[in-house]
Amino acid sequence: MALKDVATNVDDAFTRDGYRGMAFENAFSGALSFMRRRYSKDLTGVDLAVTGVPFDQAVTHRPGTRFGPRAIREASTLQPMDPPYGWDLNPLTDMSVADYGDLAFDYADIPAFPQALTDYIAGILDAGAGSLCLGGDHYISFPILRAYVAKFGPLSLLQFDAHSDTWPDDDMARVDHGTMFYKAVKEGLIDPARSVQVGIRTHCDDYMGVNVIDAPEVHATGMEAVTKKIKSIIGDHQTYLTFDIDCLDPAFAPGTGTPVSGGLSSAQALGILRGLKGINMVGGDVVEVSPPYDTTGATAIAGAHVAMELMCLYCANLLSRK
Repeated sequence: MALKDVATNVDDAFTRDGYRGMAFENAFSGALSFMRRRYSKDLTGVDLAVTGVPFDQAVTHRPGTRFGPRAIREASTLQPMDPPYGWDLNPLTDMSVADYGDLAFDYADIPAFPQALTDYIAGILDAGAGSLCLGGDHYISFPILRAYVAKFGPLSLLQFDAHSDTWPDDDMARVDHGTMFYKAVKEGLIDPARSVQVGIRTHCDDYMGVNVIDAPEVHATGMEAVTKKIKSIIGDHQTYLTFDIDCLDPAFAPGTGTPVSGGLSSAQALGILRGLKGINMVGGDVVEVSPPYDTTGATAIAGAHVAMELMCLYCANLLSRK
């Protein structure tokens, strides 16, 4: 296909042949899927399944992230006409990517949600694909990690965030987007000594042994120094990457539940992610995009670009191991 195909190319989410290739559908029209990938519940031959988790019942402040997956998909329609900038690979052509739709769950049965999500991700992994989840609030990372650890064993966690999310909470049944990484360490899901939190700028008494590169350090030392430090900590360890959009300063991502000033710029975040090429990333998510507070769409656009960078990191790791 070429750019001239915008005149006839329509509804790639359903009409695309296969899982690879660019898309030249008009950005303002057509059925929405992430990066115009084909919707499929059959993951045969799929390398990466992009899926939405529209859950926001764990928030401590402003709700609305249940609308995040839809908004990120819409924002992503601006990107699949061109290869990702700054990369020598293209996940849209170099691997098979499907939009797996959204997790279905009973919104009124919150206690059942964690296991439902764990089982859902386990199904993706059992099919031989990795997952890239679009949230949803940040609690979703916890049930996802359980599925990943069941397959891979304890992981390194690479977390971009304004908050550590390691506040104490020994009630494993509580559903809270501020305590799940405390639980993840307690449960042995992540190796804190080989895990990193980037962009932190809120106080926490105990980071549970996880390495912290706070926002002031990012600003003071620069992107290259940050990527080198991250790589020195996680090494070749299998890594789950979670990106809370509030890692970005509210100037770049106002549409989120708990915004904190002094964060990373979108340029800093994308630069760091690109510098991480070569990490052993096995899965990831982009969370906390809240469209009701995103009046210009800037937050969803940032979320879609971050998600593409995560796809690139996953693709680079996949290609290096073939």
